Order: sequence, then C-alpha cells, then structure tokens
Amino acid sequence: MWQGQKRASSSGKKLLKGCKKIVAQFFSGSQSIVKSICSTYFADAKRLIGRRFCDPLVQSDIKLWPFKVVEGKSDKPMIEVTYKGKEKHFGAEEISSMLLKKMGEIAEAYLGMTVKNAVVTVPAYFNDSQRKATRDAGGIAGLNIIRIINEPTAAAIAYGLDMVGSPDKRNVLIFDLGGGTTDISVLSIEGEIFKVRAVAGDTHLGGEDFDNRMVNHFVEMFKRKHKEDISGNPKSLRRLRTACERGKRVLSSAIETNIEVDSLYNGIDFCSTITQARFAELNIDFFRKSVKLVEKCLADAKIDKSGVHDVVLTGGSSRIPKVQQLLRDFFDGKELNKSINPDEAVAYGAAVQAANLTGMGNVKVQHIVLLDVTPLSLGVLVDEGEMSVVIPRNTAIPTKMERVYTTSHDNQTSILFSVYEGERSRTVNNHLLGEFTLFGVPAAPRGVAKVKVRFDVDVNGILNVSAKEKTTGVSCKITINSDKMRLSKKEITDAEKYKAEDYEQRKKAKAKAALENYAYKMRNAINDKKVGAKLAPASKKEIGAAVDLVTRWLDGIQLVEADDLEEKLTWLKSICNPIMACMSKQQ
Repeated sequence: MWQGQKRASSSGKKLLKGCKKIVAQFFSGSQSIVKSICSTYFADAKRLIGRRFCDPLVQSDIKLWPFKVVEGKSDKPMIEVTYKGKEKHFGAEEISSMLLKKMGEIAEAYLGMTVKNAVVTVPAYFNDSQRKATRDAGGIAGLNIIRIINEPTAAAIAYGLDMVGSPDKRNVLIFDLGGGTTDISVLSIEGEIFKVRAVAGDTHLGGEDFDNRMVNHFVEMFKRKHKEDISGNPKSLRRLRTACERGKRVLSSAIETNIEVDSLYNGIDFCSTITQARFAELNIDFFRKSVKLVEKCLADAKIDKSGVHDVVLTGGSSRIPKVQQLLRDFFDGKELNKSINPDEAVAYGAAVQAANLTGMGNVKVQHIVLLDVTPLSLGVLVDEGEMSVVIPRNTAIPTKMERVYTTSHDNQTSILFSVYEGERSRTVNNHLLGEFTLFGVPAAPRGVAKVKVRFDVDVNGILNVSAKEKTTGVSCKITINSDKMRLSKKEITDAEKYKAEDYEQRKKAKAKAALENYAYKMRNAINDKKVGAKLAPASKKEIGAAVDLVTRWLDGIQLVEADDLEEKLTWLKSICNPIMACMSKQQ
C-alpha cells in the first residue's frame, strides 16, 4: 500500500509484515477527527467522487444524507461544512485526501520512514473520471500514486499469495460487497500469473444502501407511533443511522438486536427490535442484485459456475448471512471461502502490489505478474448517436487498440471526436469522458478521408486517445482528463492551505503539550516529599513561582503561536534545569 524512501529489502519485508497492523491501527480510529470523517463523510464521499451534481443517483442520495451537498462549478457536487466558524465547500476528492493523508501518517509512524508513494485501490467499476478524481485526492494528500488497481483484484492477490509458484490452475471468484460498492472479479491463478478474466460491479450498491432501508423503516415506524416526522431533521437521522449501522453489524452474528436512540426527536426516546429475517426482507432486492452480478461476471469470463474453484468473500457487508446463503445456493451448496479478513484483504493486496512494483518484497512477491482488465467498453460517437466501440470491456490492460473513421460530410476539414464509456448502444445512455477536434483534414467528398483513432489504456486504467489523418499525417493527442469534474487550481491551492493550517495546528498542540508536561513534572517534583526535602526553600519557591506563572498563562491564552509556546518552555527550563541539576550533583 505504501512505499517509503528507503528501498532496503529488510524494509520491504517489514512493509509486508506490518501491513495488517497498519490497517488495523487505521480502522481502530485512534484520532477523533478520523472517526468523524470516516463515519460521517468518507463512505458517502466515495459515492460522490467523479460524479456530477445532476446525476440521478446523487440526487437520490442527497435526500438520505445528514449533511448538505450543494452544486458547485461545472455541476460538481460539493459537501458543505462549517470550518472555523465559516461555511466551506469541499469536493469529494478533498474529503478522500484527508483520509489518505491520515493513513500515510499511520504508515510513516509504523515504518519509521517518510512515505512518498502509494498504491491506491478503487472499485472495479469506477469509470475514468472517478479514477482520475482518486488520483487528484492522492495528489492533495501529498502522495505520488504509482498504481491504481481494482479492489477485488487486490483482494485476489492477498488470497492467492500462498499459491504463487503452484503449477495448478485455479479459477477464483472474488465477491467484494463493501460499504458503498459491489465488485465481482473472476481470476485465474496459475504459477506467478494473476489473470483477471472479467469484472462486474455496481458503484452504488453496498452497506450504505442497507442502512438507508433500515433508516426509512424506522422513520416510518416513529411516524406511526409518535405522529412525528423526523425525515427533515439531519441530526436525528444521523443518530438513527449510526444506531442502524451498529445493528446491521450485530445481525451478522445474532438473530435479533435492539435499535435504541435516547431523545431521538423532541425529547422522545426510540426503541425497537429488528430481526435478521426482517433485515433480509428489507434488503432482499439488493442482495439478489449482488448475486445477479456474479452471474453476469461468470458469463463475461466464459466460465461455468462449476468451474470456479474458490468463492472468496471480502468487504464488510459480505458477512451478512442472507447474502452468504444466496451465494451458496447459486453455487449449488459450495462452501464459501472466508480465509482472509474481509476488512483488510484489499489493503493487504495493495501492499503486496506496492512491494512488487518497487522491488521491496521477497522472491515470491517479485515473481507476481498481474494482468487486469478494463471494466467498461470505450468508444466514440458516430452517426445517429451510436457508440462505436474501440476497446471492449474486460480487455486486458495495458492495451492499445485502433479503428479507422472517416468524414460524414463533403469537404469536411475537421472532425469532432466524442469519447464515451459504457455498455449501451447509444451514447446518450453512456458516460461522456471528453471531446477533442482533429483539424487539417483535407477537403474531399464524404467518406474519402481516413482517420486512424488509437485508444491507449495504461496500467492504472486511465485513457489516452490520439487521432491521425492517413494522407496528410496531421494528428492530435490528448489525455481524457474530464476537466470539468477535476479540481481547479484554486481548489487545489485551498486544499494545500488547509493542509498547512492543519500542520500548524498539530505543531501548536505538540508545543502546548510539551510545556504543560514539563510544568506539571516540575510541580510534582517540588511537591514530592523526598525531592522537596532536598531542595533549598528559595529554590523550591523559585520553581513553584515559575510553574504557577506558566500554568496561569496557559489557562488565559487563546490565540498563540507554536513559537510562543516553545519560547515559554525554554524560559521555564532555564529556571528549573540548573536547580534540579545542582540537586542531583549534591546527591
């Protein structure tokens, strides 16, 4: 997952051995700010990243979220928060960058070295805009994203690491049902080669949807019982959602659980019971949809379900008993593989990939060859709004493919290429990635000029497109940046400003803690009977007066810089240290 500046093999081994600990440390949420971001914004921000405000899915989610989302420039959804008493708008990339930055700090603390590079995982069905937005988030966090890989592929690496070198070929299906997305991937593992055969998924199906169904269920129950509608109260919805999420986790191992919220609305306490069966009934359409994705993925991979050797579960929501039952039934009673930690598998696989890319792992890791695929078809708009596919979905990447196009009108000297991704025959139903125009086409009757268009998808799944007219050689090359959806220079500058403010705040907090700790240490020393008895009364009085002065100053300050705190600590030490040193010599 992370790569430090040192490249020693011992550091690489430590990276792999320590990955699980890093992930566990992160999810333990040692800092309240990270807990807040994770629980309140991050899972939802992941659904916003790379999307437009007008997207029907975004509009549907907005009604359920306890925070406000507003329309920003170029139809970009912005999360509205209060920051230092002022209203601020943050893009999903910025929220994601906060999490990435925190994870980088945890990795640095564990590894004992500076982290500069990272391998980042994304849902398999993330489109080009979402992948580029994820790269933006890494840039804001100060990380160089050396590779973006699909989450189920990373989980497969974690699962199949012990199989590397085995001559037997195994077909593995990864069922990744997380908090916001569902990803299915079919891979064949043979020797050192991990070959993705097909992927399928839904970037809007996961634990958040199950929580929403529970929340809606209890909102209606509260309305019937107390004649009060809490659907318009964000605070009440947030507290109820937290209780529902907790209850959902309990129902993975218990038959029933209580949903309790004190003073949910207008002083009214809420308490209700939900059973595992009732929870399954509320979400059965979602569960069946996730299994339908398995069927679709196997069809794309051209593998019968009987040819799947292992069905590996990952993602927290894969623990839901009804989901597991539906999967077992689909695979005719086949036992599901739960050998890897569903919460850590993706991060562990990313760490292995990082070690492989940077030469920091052991021999087994270095022999791994990963062959991933494009999740969606890529093509261009042609006459009558049809999409002409250049790269079909589930094509192994990196890849380069070409098609020849021609003019549609007489004496046409330029051609506009609109690049789309998706599986529908008409572009209006697919996702527009970007547009570019090739100028300098020789004037001729329609159909005469020939233009060769090349699509180049790199190992991160990011697309570059070029066009070249055959007779004249005029060409145009672009990277599909989806600029309207990416952060502007001003937004990146603002993000850097907030990052600098956070650094100063941490520096100030450390300086204040150091001053307080030293002051209380000196106070405890002079109050200690053994130490105090050895100090001259004048010395004891001098230290006590200095400590009292500092503590009163700390109680009264509000706006102070870290330098002021450090200066005060130096002053206090200049008084206390000589006296304490003198006492030590006398002993």
